[in-house]
Amino acid sequence: MAAVLYGQEKLQVEPVAVPQIGPHDLLVRVKVALTCGTDVKVFQRGYHARMIVPPAVFGHELAGDVVAAGNEVLRFSVGERVVAANSAPCENCYFCHCGQQNLCEDLLFNNGAYAEYIRIPGRIVERNTYQIPAHVSYHDAALVEPLACVLRGLEETGVREGDTVTIIGLGPIGLMFVRLAKVYGARVIAIGRRKTQLDRAAAMGADHLISTENCPEPGKVVRQWTNGRGTDIAIEAVGNPETWHWAVNMVRRGGTVNFFGGCPNDSKVSLDTSLLHYSEITCKASFHHTPTHIRKALDIVSNGDITARDFVNREEPLTNLLEVMRHLMSHNGHLKTAIIP
Repeated sequence: MAAVLYGQEKLQVEPVAVPQIGPHDLLVRVKVALTCGTDVKVFQRGYHARMIVPPAVFGHELAGDVVAAGNEVLRFSVGERVVAANSAPCENCYFCHCGQQNLCEDLLFNNGAYAEYIRIPGRIVERNTYQIPAHVSYHDAALVEPLACVLRGLEETGVREGDTVTIIGLGPIGLMFVRLAKVYGARVIAIGRRKTQLDRAAAMGADHLISTENCPEPGKVVRQWTNGRGTDIAIEAVGNPETWHWAVNMVRRGGTVNFFGGCPNDSKVSLDTSLLHYSEITCKASFHHTPTHIRKALDIVSNGDITARDFVNREEPLTNLLEVMRHLMSHNGHLKTAIIP
């Protein structure tokens, strides 16, 4: 059984053939697949420009057991517990040679986590699949892919111990930023809309909370809490042009903005060039992850700094995936659901 996406909000869980593997591939029995905001967007739109052309299986955050290995696979054996990333770079192109494997010209994506079995292509087996430590649960291991994206985003901003980091948006990704920023020793200001989101951010260690329902201009409050300077780092984890502007307007002189949230296609923003220039504001955007960050994320999970109990609040069988997607689409900001095939 697997979930097959046929188009916009058209999803069926149906019998499919167990994937055939080649000499360099793995066949993995999926134990846990986690929902993701990207998957919800794919469900709504019916496609993903870079990753999915329907009809196609989908889902990409998973952990499971190796049930078959190609005869050229040396690193893994049948019965081992593994977590596989959803991509692997070529390591040969210009961007890979520059250490920007996330921008690889031939980045190989893999989908199909919402299924009983998934084929892990040889390149991902070789470069971006890892054995799960014995003390780490499948649920925790499945968090590695989104955590790697957050980890890379935080590192790209150059966060240092003692920095004030302001995070706009408190869905699962924003909450990961809150928790990870605290692991790095930062002071965290969390900005969200719902009380439940703010309560979760507080539980993750956020030092200050701002409700956008009660404060339509959170940048003013951020400056009040930073002696008028502004925040050292602002991370936008919503994907909205308005909140992109908020991020720029609340950062201090010499500070850094990370536009982590991807806005809808064809979105435009107009930024104050004088502010950017004379305040020496650095604007960055972070997309995806690299094998290095997947490995680091697994270490963070293994150390217990990030656990599934903080980000996953439901379990559902694979047969309920359509209902789950509809629920997540109409309840923005909810935590992840663990799909158990």
